[in-house]
Amino acid sequence: MMNKLLSLIILMGSLWFLFAFTESEPTREYPQNYFRSPVNTPIKLSGTFGELRSNHLHAGIDIKAHNGKTGQPILAVADGYIARIKVQSGGYGNVLYVNHPNGYTSVYAHLGNFPEAVARYVKAAQKRRKTFEIELYPEAGKFNLKKGEELGKMGLSGRSYGPHLHFEIRDTGTSKPINPLLFGLEAKDKLAPKLHELKIYSLNDKLETISTKTVKVKKGGKGYRVSGDTLLIGAWRIGVGLKAYDHMSLAPNWNGVYKMTMTKDDQPVYGFEMETFAFNESRYINAHLDYEEQVSEKAYINRFYELPGNRLSIYENKQDKGVIQLSKNKATKIQINASDVAGNDQVLEFWVRRAEVPEPPARSYNYLLPYDQANVIETADFSLSMPNGTLYENLYFKYHTTIENSAGVYSMIHHLHDYKTPVHKYFNLAIRPVDLPEGLREKAFIAYCQPNQKMITCGGKWEGNRLITKVRDLGDFSVMVDTEAPKISPEKFSRNMVGYNRMSFKVTDNFSTAPNVKQIEYDAYIDGNWILMEYDAKNDLLIHRFSKDLTKGTHQLRLVVRDDRKNETIFEKEFKY
Repeated sequence: MMNKLLSLIILMGSLWFLFAFTESEPTREYPQNYFRSPVNTPIKLSGTFGELRSNHLHAGIDIKAHNGKTGQPILAVADGYIARIKVQSGGYGNVLYVNHPNGYTSVYAHLGNFPEAVARYVKAAQKRRKTFEIELYPEAGKFNLKKGEELGKMGLSGRSYGPHLHFEIRDTGTSKPINPLLFGLEAKDKLAPKLHELKIYSLNDKLETISTKTVKVKKGGKGYRVSGDTLLIGAWRIGVGLKAYDHMSLAPNWNGVYKMTMTKDDQPVYGFEMETFAFNESRYINAHLDYEEQVSEKAYINRFYELPGNRLSIYENKQDKGVIQLSKNKATKIQINASDVAGNDQVLEFWVRRAEVPEPPARSYNYLLPYDQANVIETADFSLSMPNGTLYENLYFKYHTTIENSAGVYSMIHHLHDYKTPVHKYFNLAIRPVDLPEGLREKAFIAYCQPNQKMITCGGKWEGNRLITKVRDLGDFSVMVDTEAPKISPEKFSRNMVGYNRMSFKVTDNFSTAPNVKQIEYDAYIDGNWILMEYDAKNDLLIHRFSKDLTKGTHQLRLVVRDDRKNETIFEKEFKY
């Protein structure tokens, strides 16, 4: 009886250990023969699922054009129907969402065109609503597709800088994207990930970073090593980061790694797997990676310990939050394994020991902003209000102002900490202008000065004597005015348009806009009738494709373009068609 009881206790303890240290769900079994490839050529990837991107995780795979050009046929991966259609000037561009009977949805983005029937349906809705950007949800069965049926051409629409298909598979019920390579899609891959750089974070007893040390790694023997194998670090505890990229057999791109795990003295302590995630957690990438390295050096370093405000669900085996306690008398063995979906893997092994721990440097700051509370700062000239969850860790916030005498600036420059610190949620920022003429109030906006000194309009509305808006960056802000209207330059337009199938115009403005602020607004008319203009935000182009209904003869074009502060330019010309 005692033996049975003992066995039961051991079993329960083992199960407790398993559930306590496995944060993410185990990889599910996905159908392997249900979906075909969306292209008829070998899959060459320029982007992998879960790849670290600016402010988000990549939600699909990027399939390169087989010949480097647009126009390659894109095929339905299984029977289904088009459940959603979206047209954007940026983002995914022209994108189709296809629901399948097995509970999954396939997504095809950056398409160059839609099937003819779909294109007619979209254009009719655009004209009816008088807008280029549109989102439609056709009823089930309106646009049925068979497996292998062409649903468009590979293109460059939206925010695409090379001909490719952004392809996703989502759970239809939850809309969560899932790694498409887990469904048996074949992408030739015999190459293991490459490891480039190790970063050690010295942490205090609150697990806050005191200092960092970057260490080069080199390949040798069966894996990667550091010079001398044993690192001496002057800290009681450390966090570890690693820069690593995956590579494919058919493409030279440096892609994201599928799975990485870390062990301490051969015991698992931290790891992640790019199987699936929810879109509303994607921005937590800024707590997963080293944000300062990303914005300063364009480098992507995976963090193997948990920042307190990180809510990503990709992790497993988070023992002690991934933090490594160091001993002065005994070296600790650390191994990091990086692997791809095909099973190619690479290992970094090194030892670390505690050296003499120096006194931590004194911190200089104005306000302590806890990550798990709402934070408000109020002065006579500015205020900020951050909701709970805006920060990933406690912030020792530095703030000061400087006087700016440049033309068009009507406040002090408010230096809100620095741009190297990530922010998760939008927060309210209000600034009181200085010496702003009454006649310019409607043209005033809150400006953000990017690290490259380019000014971004963050919009703003008046509340009393202050401008207020929502921002999602730290750095330098001020009040500026914008009285300059956008510029319209004909790119393909003349008085004689006989024989042309389209006209286009370059539209530029003196300020770029923040993501939550309206971009250029526009309306166009021929002979007083509204016409559809496509907006290519990537190239700042407005394009109109002539309709078969346009009669031969002389016509009057009127193009109206407005910016965020309602500065307006009107282009009016006659043309012959």
